[in-house]
Amino acid sequence: MRDFFNPDRIVIGVESDRARDLLLQIYRPLLERLASHSSLLTPHSSLLTPHSSLVDPHSRLVVTDLNTAEIIKHAANAFLAMKISFINLVADLCEATGADVLEVARGLGLDPRIGPHFLQAGVGYGGYCLPKDLKAFIRIGEAHGVPMGLLREVDRINEERPSRLVEKLRRALWVLRGKTVAIWGLAFKPGTDDIREAPSLKVVQRLLEEGCLLRLYDPKAMEAFRLLFPEEGGRITYASSPEAAAEGADALVLLTEWPEFRDVDFRALRGRMAVPLVVDGRNFLDRDYLCSMGFEYYGMGRGRGRGE
Repeated sequence: MRDFFNPDRIVIGVESDRARDLLLQIYRPLLERLASHSSLLTPHSSLLTPHSSLVDPHSRLVVTDLNTAEIIKHAANAFLAMKISFINLVADLCEATGADVLEVARGLGLDPRIGPHFLQAGVGYGGYCLPKDLKAFIRIGEAHGVPMGLLREVDRINEERPSRLVEKLRRALWVLRGKTVAIWGLAFKPGTDDIREAPSLKVVQRLLEEGCLLRLYDPKAMEAFRLLFPEEGGRITYASSPEAAAEGADALVLLTEWPEFRDVDFRALRGRMAVPLVVDGRNFLDRDYLCSMGFEYYGMGRGRGRGE
């Protein structure tokens, strides 16, 4: 998780020299601490010139006008969303051609012009920042007459990811109605209880519409999720553990890559499930290991792994 007090860069948007100087004074303790750790500066550079209002052009501090600062913020998150949708598009191509998206992403990430971050194929991005900023960026562009078709396609690809996962589950089970499905992970990412724009919202809704019986588990997000999807007889059940969620299930669907999910005793879990089937929406679990335990494994952009 990115540390708020150790940012990669700081962007300040101002309308006047006075505002610039006041903000630099406010940020000075943080900037000086970062400078002492060389996390914001290039070697042998100082954060500010002798005149405190002038910023060393070699630092990672950007002081600019309000419009530019706003575009920097929206463009950064739109670019990250684009990387995620791009690798998810590649994942679909990998499935069609028999390639493995994990190896493709590794090969891409070794190129320093691209880098490995945000190249994890899966069920799509969520949370507060990326979806909101992408849509805002599209609106800003179109309001000023700039075609934003590229970013609309980024959004479309992401919107379709939960449906693609549900279709993958349908192909594995043939019939979804009446099937018990365990859902591991409800938060949009591990380490939080935040479910805003989480892919789990759409996956759960689609599976309920298909007539599935759902058993949900998340280490932190169940209370928030319960407000939107209350427990309902055998149709929606909130489990006390990953293992309890998978008890008697016809399939296990992983939607959030919580580290504890890798620590589950899958040898024992196989005997507790009605059907040892895993649909890994994050390519998080070890496919070869699960297959050696007798599971049938479906990843995103990885094809199918058969149990022994």
